[in-house]
Amino acid sequence: MDIAVVVNLRARRGSEEVARRCRAELPGARVLASRSLAEAVGFARDLGAAPPDLLVSAGGDGTAVALINAMRDSFPSVPRGDFAIGVLPLGTGNGWARATGAPRWTAALSRLRRASQRPGPLPSRRFDLVEVGGTAAHFAGTGWDAEIIDDFYAQQTGLGVLPQPSRNGLAGYLHGMFTRTIPRHVFGGPMVEVELTNTGEDALGVDDAGRPYPLRGGEHGALLYRGPVSVCAAATSPEWGFGFRAFPFAGLVPRRFCMRAYAGHALEATLRMGSLWRGTHPLTKMHSWLLTRCRAVFSRPVPFQVGGDRFGHKTDVEYTLAREQIDLLDWTRLRAA
Repeated sequence: MDIAVVVNLRARRGSEEVARRCRAELPGARVLASRSLAEAVGFARDLGAAPPDLLVSAGGDGTAVALINAMRDSFPSVPRGDFAIGVLPLGTGNGWARATGAPRWTAALSRLRRASQRPGPLPSRRFDLVEVGGTAAHFAGTGWDAEIIDDFYAQQTGLGVLPQPSRNGLAGYLHGMFTRTIPRHVFGGPMVEVELTNTGEDALGVDDAGRPYPLRGGEHGALLYRGPVSVCAAATSPEWGFGFRAFPFAGLVPRRFCMRAYAGHALEATLRMGSLWRGTHPLTKMHSWLLTRCRAVFSRPVPFQVGGDRFGHKTDVEYTLAREQIDLLDWTRLRAA
């Protein structure tokens, strides 16, 4: 089996030790210890000349998203049916790694070494992708998710409740959320408003039992929602990271992304944090659709993220179902095998 590995040294748990272990556990694999995003992207593009059977993304969601977008032009077709990406949980949120059941990276490499010595393809799960501004990922949006990412980086320096060495991972995200994001909404001005229009195939809704149904008034060109929002985001994978099931209906219908708009203010969200985290449905002021394309126009510029990376501030965003799908190594089935 031909395996290539990209170890993101800038990921939270990325290191030369991980790269050395990859070379030891996977002899013959093409291993890159990447010190920059440009280096990783160049490596992924070069793989187009001799595509591997498996590309291991040793980093966070952002690493996997960068590799996928680099391959979109290099590979003749993604997926090919004999190519998959294996995500190791070395980042901060690790949403895709959690969705595919990835264990700790040491256990994952041992498991992969044993599996690569057996004949036959590795088990995989196929995911759709949502595209924004030419970049495809498994989630993208604006609201608290994008603000929390901004505030996560901002809270790492300056005053705060936690000592600076502790402001990483989930603790750092929560620290930024409770010291910056929530106070800004509680004591700030009015909520941003959005007009969400269906620009793709007729929309599907989700009933109280979590089942899809044709949405009356959700045809192409219909206005799906107009009003205040705290979050307006789309995803093809259920988790945003840390086990936060922000998109419980992602993947419910193939070739659709889950679009969600939450109209509750910061205090309401804080009081309902447990329900939001678990993806409870139905939930007051939460709106969900299954779409192929939509346009969101905001009343003022809002921070935006794609695949967990900052994407600037936007007032007009088009969410599109990407033409490609991607096969991810299914670690849960690999363990069972």
